[in-house]
Amino acid sequence: MLFHFFTSLIDQYSFLNVFKYLTFRTGLSVMTSLVVVFIIGAPLIKLFSEKMITGPIRQDGPIDHIFKKSGTPTMGGVIIIIGIIFSTILWADLTNVYVWTLIFVSISLGGLGLLDDILKIKFKNSSGLKSKYKFTGQLIIAALALFILSEFSNHEFLYNLYFPFFKNLILYMGIFFIPFGLFVIIGASNAVNLTDGLDGLATVPVMLVALSFTFISYVVGNTIFSEYLQIQYIPDVGELSIFCGSIVGACLGFLWYNAPPAKIFMGDTGSLSLGGSLAAIAIIVKHEIVLAIIGGLFVLETVSVIIQVISFKLTGKRIFKMAPIHHHFEKKGWAEATIVIRFWIIAIILALIGLATLKLR
Repeated sequence: MLFHFFTSLIDQYSFLNVFKYLTFRTGLSVMTSLVVVFIIGAPLIKLFSEKMITGPIRQDGPIDHIFKKSGTPTMGGVIIIIGIIFSTILWADLTNVYVWTLIFVSISLGGLGLLDDILKIKFKNSSGLKSKYKFTGQLIIAALALFILSEFSNHEFLYNLYFPFFKNLILYMGIFFIPFGLFVIIGASNAVNLTDGLDGLATVPVMLVALSFTFISYVVGNTIFSEYLQIQYIPDVGELSIFCGSIVGACLGFLWYNAPPAKIFMGDTGSLSLGGSLAAIAIIVKHEIVLAIIGGLFVLETVSVIIQVISFKLTGKRIFKMAPIHHHFEKKGWAEATIVIRFWIIAIILALIGLATLKLR
């Protein structure tokens, strides 16, 4: 919105030419979403508290959660999404189909998560929306996103799968791109959701993944840098750095309220939206495998749940004291802050490894 307004005035005011630079607008998107979340965060938290918009605590979880976290407002993802969308609309090129695809994914999955959170609050249990209905909703949203990319973008490399560390190893997926894309989007949204079990645990890793893909999007959409790093250049995807920057700013602002002890939880509203959005970004810039590396913490949490379920069904025994794995360490006596900070450290290391793959090929 403001991007188009300012660029239309460049002929009269040459100094406005700065708004053509992605780096400048990305910085503005970070700051805008950060300020928006700061401004609306406190009053919305107060409103949610007054309206008793508080999520139920798992009864099979650590005992102290029942005492420490009961009464904490949920649905904080609404705050994050408002910050992201507001910032993106202000500073992104709204003629870019990739930008609108991400806006669609963010709002749609956020809406699905919102419904899930509302049902949890209404019926005062942690089940929320039935799994089959949630999965169906995710499937429809992911399928629509892939349809938009396939039919309305000029993405000639969309059906390719690129492997880090190997510059010439490219797999053309063809029709298999659809199930692969569905798996990435649905898997990532659920992975972030599973990770969001402790104060601030998911917020910082999401911010790190978004920050990494801010750089990746810019590089992939730049002819000079993509050629230097021997990465496939994809026209117009650089604009995604604006959306990524808005995620970074929104999550940084939300962390102010979500840091231990949290004043609000992001809920499924935030986790489903953020996970799906990051997956869609990775698909567009063709770094899906790198997403699994940078977001390895989310993969670890998900795998721990899968292993736990399979082990219990086959043997009747549990591998972990509780899944996802962050609860396993709680059961072992680790302090919540210790788990969160150590998991943040792991997320930082994985982000550095993922970014290193851009050069190591």
